[in-house]
Amino acid sequence: MCLLMSTTIEVVCYKYKPLKDNTLPLKIRITKDRKRRYVNLGISVLSSHWDFVKNQPKSNCPHKEEIEKIVTDKIQEFRDKILEFKVEKREFTATSLKERTSSQTKVVTVGELFKQIIGELRDSGRIGYAASIEQVYRSLLQFNRHLDIYFSEIDVSWLKRYELWLRKKGKAENTIGIRFRTLRMAYNRAIDLNCVKTDIYPFRKFKVGKLHENTQKRAISKEDVRRIMEFPCGGQSFYKQLAVDLFSFSYLVGGINFVDMANLTEKNVVDGRLVYKRQKTGKFLNLPICSCAMDILAKYASGRSYLFPIYSDQHKTAQQKMNRYHKVIVKINRELSEIGEELQLPVKLTTYVARHTYATVLKRSGIPESIISESLGHSSERVTRIYLDSFENEQRDRALKSLL
Repeated sequence: MCLLMSTTIEVVCYKYKPLKDNTLPLKIRITKDRKRRYVNLGISVLSSHWDFVKNQPKSNCPHKEEIEKIVTDKIQEFRDKILEFKVEKREFTATSLKERTSSQTKVVTVGELFKQIIGELRDSGRIGYAASIEQVYRSLLQFNRHLDIYFSEIDVSWLKRYELWLRKKGKAENTIGIRFRTLRMAYNRAIDLNCVKTDIYPFRKFKVGKLHENTQKRAISKEDVRRIMEFPCGGQSFYKQLAVDLFSFSYLVGGINFVDMANLTEKNVVDGRLVYKRQKTGKFLNLPICSCAMDILAKYASGRSYLFPIYSDQHKTAQQKMNRYHKVIVKINRELSEIGEELQLPVKLTTYVARHTYATVLKRSGIPESIISESLGHSSERVTRIYLDSFENEQRDRALKSLL
């Protein structure tokens, strides 16, 4: 209990209104001038786990230490606000003190929040991203054995142990980086939801940016792009021709990636321009469609809902589309790989090479990174720079060779 200048701040186990699961909510009780106000902590306990004499959780109470910390922090928060009022010589009531103090703390475990995020993504149709988050969730579960922990327990030491565990598992640097960027995203969400305080944010000291290695060069020359576009498919498989056309369309129309091409319909073609919302970042793009790209679209025009024969009207649910997406992209990348080997290209050919090449060709043409980033639909120019790393390295290497 905190007694400060006739104001009493204390935690109470509110036994007058049990919750549906028969637990009792914990509240902070503010008493001033004989008036009381309550602030719900978002925590509830069984009556058998609470010591009503000492007004604290019993030793057998689950998460006892975490509950005590939340209570102590909340009481201190009210104490600081009272002192602030006193220093400023401002009058206050129990009601105004409650209103001027930050919103109530919500108790959500790491596992619960991850499941919430995954569920939200699935509900919005972002099945691929949800699967990526779930992969990180399972990794954390395997590392910690359970995720019935609070975000306040994830400190720098915990993060270092997780990093070491991933390295012992033989995970690549960029894979480790993805794990930590996802965990950081979840931690930031927890802060937004008032589940953890910003002053213990562990990612100020544990820098996720260090977990990155330069990816293998993926861009090719304009000459090689022409060779791919002119590749003689002849009477070969339907998917080989589709692979060439999808690669070509991506290169010609802003480096559009495979998932966005798969979702294109006639509504996305407006006055000779491609207008669509990028699935990954949610950004709207409006790009011109050159005559060569129009010819590719005309080749697959058949009255179906989608511009390319990746999805059909039978693929209605997000899961059905996800399954079809994986099936087709595997076939397309297999065909592209064979084409790349036959043409003796310097990189393994995939649909993503078209996107990287588009960005690199623009860079070599003197186009500013800001414009390249906008046309790619990137969330920031920093992401675009990753695409262009290999080009910058080539420039540096040529400069060094010219020293003598």
